[in-house]
Amino acid sequence: MARALKTYTSLWAMQPHDQTGVKLPYDQVVEMVAGAGYDGMAIDLGAGDVAQAYEVQPLMAAAGLMPLIVAFPKTVESLRDTLKMAKDFGSPFVDVIGQVMPLSVDGMIPVIRKWIEMSEEEGMPIQFEAHRNCITNDLYSTLCLLDAIPEMRMCADLSHYVVDREFWYPLSERDMGLMSRILERSDSFQGRVASRQQIQLQLDFPQNQKWVELFQGWWREGLEGWRARNESGDCVFLCELGPPEYAMTGPDGKEMSNRWEEALVIKGWIEEMWAEMELADT
Repeated sequence: MARALKTYTSLWAMQPHDQTGVKLPYDQVVEMVAGAGYDGMAIDLGAGDVAQAYEVQPLMAAAGLMPLIVAFPKTVESLRDTLKMAKDFGSPFVDVIGQVMPLSVDGMIPVIRKWIEMSEEEGMPIQFEAHRNCITNDLYSTLCLLDAIPEMRMCADLSHYVVDREFWYPLSERDMGLMSRILERSDSFQGRVASRQQIQLQLDFPQNQKWVELFQGWWREGLEGWRARNESGDCVFLCELGPPEYAMTGPDGKEMSNRWEEALVIKGWIEEMWAEMELADT
C-alpha cells in the first residue's frame, strides 16, 4: 500500500460552517464535505454525543466519508466503549483528549499506559491530541510523558501549545525544538493557526501572516517527518476551524471570516505540500 494523504474536516466545525450562523442538517453537511473533496469527517464526542455519532455515520458511509472519532473520556475505563464504537465505524484511530487529569506527571503516566493497553486489547489505535484542558494540556508535561512512554503517539494540534506557552514571536531556537519533538511523535496533524493570545486567527488578515507562515512551516515539517517514518499508509490531516468562541466575532456577534472557505484554503496548502514531497521522491 502506497502512502496517501487523507484530508478531513470536523462535524463540530460544520455546526455552523460559516459566519451566517446557520446550522445545516446532517445530510447537507455530509453533501458539502464530500463535494469539497474531503476524505472524511471527525465526529467530536466532546461537542456532540454518541447518539449524534450514530445518526451521522450512515450518511457519511453513503457519501464515502471516513469517520474519525474524537474521544473525551472522563474516566479511564470509559474509553473502552468509544474504542469499540470507533472500530465498528471504521475509524482509522481514536483521537483521545483525556479528561482524566492527575496533577503530576507521575500520576499521568499510569493513565496513559492504561489507555494504550486498552487500545491494544480492543484492536483500535489511539493518538493523544495536543490540546488544552486535558491530560496533554501543557507542552512541558506532555514532553515528559513522551519521554516516559516511548509508545505514546500524538495528534499534533500545535495551536493549543502556542497559546498554552504564550510563545513570543519569533520563537526561540529552544522553543522551536520543543515543538519539533511533538511533531516527531505525531502520526496525524490538525490545521488551525493560533497566536500567543488567540486560538484561531483569520488566515488573510495582514497582521496574522507571521503566524500563518509559522504554522505552514510546522505542517510541512510534520508531513515530511511522517513520510520519513512511514513507507505506506494514510497520513490524516484534519482542517479544524471551530465555531465561536473559537472563531472571533465582531460587535454584531458575527464571525470575522468564512471558516468553510478558510478550511479549504488550508486543505489546498496541505495538498500542495504533499504533492511537492511526492514529486521530490520520484
